[in-house]
Amino acid sequence: MEPRHGATYTDILALARATEAAGFDAFFRSDHLMGVDPEDSTYRPTDCWTTLGGLARDTHRVRLGALVGAATFRSPGLLATIVASADEMSGGRVELGLGTGWYEREHAAFGLPFPPTGERFDRLEEQLEIITGLWRSAGDASPFSFQGKHFSIDDNRTPPRPAQRPYPPIIIGGTGPRRTPAIAARFADEFNGALGGDLRERFEVFARACEAIGRDPEQARRSVVLPVACGADEAEVRRRAEVIGSEFMRNNAAIGSPRLVTDRIASLAQAGADTVYLHIYDIHDLEHIALLGTEVLPHVTEPVPAAAGTVTPQRRPE
Repeated sequence: MEPRHGATYTDILALARATEAAGFDAFFRSDHLMGVDPEDSTYRPTDCWTTLGGLARDTHRVRLGALVGAATFRSPGLLATIVASADEMSGGRVELGLGTGWYEREHAAFGLPFPPTGERFDRLEEQLEIITGLWRSAGDASPFSFQGKHFSIDDNRTPPRPAQRPYPPIIIGGTGPRRTPAIAARFADEFNGALGGDLRERFEVFARACEAIGRDPEQARRSVVLPVACGADEAEVRRRAEVIGSEFMRNNAAIGSPRLVTDRIASLAQAGADTVYLHIYDIHDLEHIALLGTEVLPHVTEPVPAAAGTVTPQRRPE
């Protein structure tokens, strides 16, 4: 979900429950404190992981996560604990999507540091070292320590313990040709090819990054984002298309009938995607979710192997 004007927890829960009822396998939300339009004074921010913790208790089946979280928002030790807590609360249904963060104005508005691009990548890499290191050390006799340029962990003998073993699946993605696929090759259970551009080439770059470090690229899922405005008639399509956030999103969206959306998902699968996130803008239009579940989902769902190392089956698409 990408709320146009923010959302209350009641709004988010209603959408998550509609997603669950419609037969989808996961509910992911964005991690933002401000809308795309920084002058939109109606935007009501909510903290991503606070709401996911609530959904962990108020939903029953769908997997939960952020696509993707901003690594600039939370320190790694704290984030590892937050995600592990939500994972335990959900019975092992949480996934961690994490990226460098990109919205500079959002950071300024909430007093959050926003380092240059290179440093944000350095920090993301250190954060993933710490998060996975803490999770792996849960139950070990020896403490976990880490000393990096930006973060350090000193003799942690009480690491957070997620429900999933060895830890929740990690999603990393983006359009960058070098550092993003290299970091994903090291840490990701799922590489997200984001939106727009040559998806097949992006997946191939990720595969080469895996091969460069001796990893089998097939160990990771490959996902993509698809903004969608689906309708049973032209009026519904037009109404739902009007709320898609930007011209870039509209140009890359599936706008039309259930058959058109189904065909777009099939084309993404042909490009190498096994997971498709349907990007929803009007969070109050629950009939949209029901239509997608009834008229699209049955035609595109195929079983996908679980991410390596997880104990809960990963069912796709969302």
